[in-house]
Amino acid sequence: MTRQILSLSPALQFRGTALRPRRSNRIALVAIFLLCGRTASSQSDVAGVQFFEQKIRPVLVDRCYKCHSTGAKKVQAGLFLDTRKAVRAGGERGPAVVPGNVADSLLITAIRHESLQMPPDGKLPDSAIADFVRWVEIGAPDPRDGVTTPSAADNDTSQQFWSFLPLGNYQPPEAPETEWALTPIDRFILARQQASGVEASPIADRRTLLRRAYFGLTGLPPSPDETDAFVSEASSQAYERLIDKLLRSQHYGERWARFWLDVVRFAESNGFEQDEDRPKAYYYRDFVIRALNEDMPYDQFVRWQIAGDLLAPDSQLARAATGFLVAGVENVIQTEKEFERDRYDKLDDIASTIGTALLGLTIGCARCHDHKFDPISQRDYYRFLSTFGKTMSAELPLGEKGKSPVAYVAVDVASEITVSDREEFRFGTKKENFVMKSDVYFLSRGDVKRKQDIVTQSFPQVLMRADRQETYWQEDGARKRAPRVALANWITDLEQGAGHLLARVIVNRLWQHHMGKGLVNTPSDFGAQGERPTHPELLDWLAKELIKADWRLKPIHQLIMTSAVYRQSHRHNAKNERVDPQNRLLWRRTLRRLDAEAIRDAMLSVSGQLDRTTFGPGTLDESIRRRSIYLTVKRNQKIPMLRSFDTPDALQGLGRRPTTTVAPQALLMMNNPHVHAYAQALARRIHRGSDQETDDLIHAGFVTALTRPADAQELGQMREFLAQQTVTYQESGYGDASKLHAIKDFCQLLISSDEFIYVE
Repeated sequence: MTRQILSLSPALQFRGTALRPRRSNRIALVAIFLLCGRTASSQSDVAGVQFFEQKIRPVLVDRCYKCHSTGAKKVQAGLFLDTRKAVRAGGERGPAVVPGNVADSLLITAIRHESLQMPPDGKLPDSAIADFVRWVEIGAPDPRDGVTTPSAADNDTSQQFWSFLPLGNYQPPEAPETEWALTPIDRFILARQQASGVEASPIADRRTLLRRAYFGLTGLPPSPDETDAFVSEASSQAYERLIDKLLRSQHYGERWARFWLDVVRFAESNGFEQDEDRPKAYYYRDFVIRALNEDMPYDQFVRWQIAGDLLAPDSQLARAATGFLVAGVENVIQTEKEFERDRYDKLDDIASTIGTALLGLTIGCARCHDHKFDPISQRDYYRFLSTFGKTMSAELPLGEKGKSPVAYVAVDVASEITVSDREEFRFGTKKENFVMKSDVYFLSRGDVKRKQDIVTQSFPQVLMRADRQETYWQEDGARKRAPRVALANWITDLEQGAGHLLARVIVNRLWQHHMGKGLVNTPSDFGAQGERPTHPELLDWLAKELIKADWRLKPIHQLIMTSAVYRQSHRHNAKNERVDPQNRLLWRRTLRRLDAEAIRDAMLSVSGQLDRTTFGPGTLDESIRRRSIYLTVKRNQKIPMLRSFDTPDALQGLGRRPTTTVAPQALLMMNNPHVHAYAQALARRIHRGSDQETDDLIHAGFVTALTRPADAQELGQMREFLAQQTVTYQESGYGDASKLHAIKDFCQLLISSDEFIYVE
């Protein structure tokens, strides 16, 4: 990279926004025109559509789409019932519905079992038949334009979408005749590069790889001694041994826990206006760190977060893991009237987070209507939601009461419970004798005032094999499993459930954090609106390698980090730029800025001030010297330095942080008292006394902060800078302290430079 040591931040660039003419008047005129153009019939049209959505569509989805939709394996009698046009056109026997004419509507004849008998698996309830009759009488209002997204139930067509398919049996291509390819991963990459006429970049030098690996696995820079030892080691296996060492470090879990906590929207406060603290929530953060350091199998890691209290009730770690479910925002200041709406919001938060974090699916988009892009019906959504009907947040002992710590976790309560009876549960209201019921209703258009039937647990049909029903995971012989246990079984089931997608999503997240961009560049959306994988065969191969390694993540880290594609330099190539300007073929390394926590931790580390104490409660006091993972995540009060460098607000899960370059970052580096303190401590660390040679001091600063010695040009610049600063401080009356103040300014240049906060 271009070295700009004198730059106080990455090169800042203000991106001016062109002024645009105001559109408010035009919008107002359009709105007035539309309002004036309405007729009295528009209100009845709205009521008709509401009637369809509430009474008709759910029955069609549940009882008819299996045989009469674009997703049916074999459409019966040529009749499609999933669009307005198809319903009115009908099938082999003529129009299914004649608006306003019940007698000529074959659909009504069929559901009455007068001639045909539909559905064939049993007659509809009389109330449902009456709804269909009423619907036809009022003109059969139907908002379904075009071809709707097929129902998830028995949807053979949608199951052919790439992310829903079982893992492919891909093998690395034959090794090309080149010394560049070091691992099977490289053979996948190189085959695509050679087919496109792209040339891979050479392997980076040892110092670059050392710094890259340290920040990649621990989020900390190497010490000067570690740098010297690695650079001077003669063994050809030095790099592989380095990766093994870093994977065993306690700092590995601290680094990678931060990525996971982003995905699962972890915070230690409730959000909303009051943003009350959750002082016991940190046990979940500690669980994630411990699990990663111990290389807990990922399928167990997932199962414990969904149902650890039920699967391993004697394990404090397993119970703490359920903090995942209740890590989202929670409104605890509400009235009884608001409680039910907020309860469904909380259930939606849990279900949506499981969808995006674990499966890369935007399940929450089906709350008010069938998913517009992915094969997830609204019925799928509410049946999935019912898994958590009894699940509440609570501050409970992790083990035997009185002998174990109390943590903020999830727990299943009875089907009906009164607040005044169990005040330790967070019901969000102080009203006495307010009763909560665990039933989950299908809500028309997502409105709690428009309840339909009570739903029972199931899972998205597109992620269930055709020969399996939800009872496969719900029942253990004659014994019925708890809903969260059933979900944990289904989501990790490779053969019949969602395990193949679970594996794809997590190996893509590992690849993303190591390479800067995932093989799927929308890490939390593997659906139709997400990007397609650039290397689908490699993605499936990595997923299978994860499973082959008993779902352990560290072997996948090792596979990726020992590959040549990971070890590449970031050297530009004009020919490659023309062929693949976005580097989708991975022909060079992408320069990456450190995230906010790593920037702060690196300053603490190079200044010699880092407190390596692990676990325990956090704090909002930025002056503490522990790693940033132990700073309290309060939704409405973010740490200033972390906020400046794009730390998320944890209102919802985030698969990839934005990386901004804005003026306040440079101003923070210049003026923040904590940055000054880090620079002062680094100055004391590298200053060995008045007889120290200036060049030795400069080299010590460069090696400590940047993992490399200064070159000749930098030596000359820094000698001049130190001399000028020393004179300036002497003239200002600092006397004998002038040189140390000058060294402090030199150190601030180092830790504020683009080279310090960017990794090659």
